[in-house]
Amino acid sequence: MATAITQAQELITCDLNCLKPVQQFCNSCQVGLCEDCINKHVRSLKSMKHDIVPFTKRTVQLVFPQCTSHSHQRCEGQCQQCDVPVCMKCVTGSHKGHDVVDMADIIARKRENIKRETEEIESSIIPKNKSYDVDVEKKICKSKTHYSYLEKEAKDKRKKWHLEVDDIFDKLESLIQSLKDQEITILKACQSQLRSQNSSMTQTVQENKEILKSNNVSDVNSYKSKLTEFRAIPQVPDVMSPSLKSNTVQGREFSLELGEYRATLTQTTLSLPSLTDEVLYLSVKDLLKEAKVIANISTNVKELCRVACAGSEKIWINGREKMIRCVDIHGTVQDTVTSTSNKFPNDITVNRQGELLYSDANNRTVSIVRHGKTETLITTPQGWHPSGLCCTRSGDILVSIFTTDGEQYKIVRYKGQRVTQEIAKDEDDFPIYQKGRCLVYVTENKNGDVVASDINADTVVGVDRTGKVRFRYNDKPPGGQKSFRPRQIVTDSMGHIIVADYNNACLHILDQSGQFIKCVDIRELNDRPNGLSVDREGRLWVGLYDSGEVKVIRYMK
Repeated sequence: MATAITQAQELITCDLNCLKPVQQFCNSCQVGLCEDCINKHVRSLKSMKHDIVPFTKRTVQLVFPQCTSHSHQRCEGQCQQCDVPVCMKCVTGSHKGHDVVDMADIIARKRENIKRETEEIESSIIPKNKSYDVDVEKKICKSKTHYSYLEKEAKDKRKKWHLEVDDIFDKLESLIQSLKDQEITILKACQSQLRSQNSSMTQTVQENKEILKSNNVSDVNSYKSKLTEFRAIPQVPDVMSPSLKSNTVQGREFSLELGEYRATLTQTTLSLPSLTDEVLYLSVKDLLKEAKVIANISTNVKELCRVACAGSEKIWINGREKMIRCVDIHGTVQDTVTSTSNKFPNDITVNRQGELLYSDANNRTVSIVRHGKTETLITTPQGWHPSGLCCTRSGDILVSIFTTDGEQYKIVRYKGQRVTQEIAKDEDDFPIYQKGRCLVYVTENKNGDVVASDINADTVVGVDRTGKVRFRYNDKPPGGQKSFRPRQIVTDSMGHIIVADYNNACLHILDQSGQFIKCVDIRELNDRPNGLSVDREGRLWVGLYDSGEVKVIRYMK
């Protein structure tokens, strides 16, 4: 009941919130009333009988619900067969012959159950949950200390290595940070579950105590037990932190090992480092002095935009139309797919199984073509639209996505339909990719870098496995008269980065660090290269926007 404190006594006010002193009491409804509110109360529940008595002669009793079938009747029983409250008329009428239990007995039993559950939550489950929370916090501190030691140890070992292998330690520190982040994330996720459950249980205890104080049958009768849910306390994960191992053979070999990562430096008679595949140096000597066109494919596609190799003799192509075509090296159409896009696909790619994937910004989908049938593989979140695509060596899918207003761009890594990484901001919390509605092409290099051709910024951007920016490239080619305008981008088996330059009608070849190596500027590319792909034999397939032709180019020995 509402109360107000006066100078010397407690004033009990009307339960209808009129703030006047209570004078009468409705035993039927268990509410206190002032003289002015008696008629108001009776009128509001005129189908019910009301036992109005002076407040001093009130009796505390259960408030039974009104019968929905018989006016002026309250349900003091519960039909076991129909599981509904019933009044005396129901018992002799529609529920005649049914097993009816006294509602007061049911409420008494439920109160006992609520009391027992509340005691168990309060005395047993909450303390156990808190102890698990403490255990997780200790493990988090232990993990932080361990990884801090790993980082320090890695820096100490780094001094023993030659400056030319700094790249090894860049990868090592990135891996440690990645493992640390993963481990702490797992533990904090568990801690968050525990704390969330603890909060929910504390709230339930308070709610249960309020129910126990209530004389309202509906409050007690509608109680739903959460005991089974609360008993299932999340298990604390047993994380296994890796150790950093090193081995030194003086003057001959240095090696580091962290989990599955291993880097080895050996010394030859020429004192040149021979490194594992993880830190393989790029060599210009593998590139031909002059690139050669070995095939010229006429496609009849207007405004050819994108190409994607399927094996070594076929390629998928599309322009500004719904149709995606598969043609062989002789120009013969092998297959066609009509995309679900309202206009044309934003990008196309091929996975390791040779299946075609394409993005559709309008429908917010990435689709895959399997055995001639198209199915939706990924649907991006509301307000985000897919553009560039890349299928990685591990089977993940990289998708560049942008907001409807073009204000944000990021690259998302999908494993199936699950998001495992988002690349959006640099270490200073600035956007990595420039806002805009133009396509951002994306590819993955053999060292795990994610390299993007950001058309909105006319820049090639490379980030490492953790999403840390490694380089930006936007230079004109040697002798180039126009600004750099990148289009499709690929990487090859040697880790070269190749990007089509639409403005200067050439291809830029960069090393893994984004440093310019050379330019492919043969006259056969004068019709503005737009699409670019590399086949299994290391040949480039270049799609020309103006003529719709595809040039197959050999550029490596």
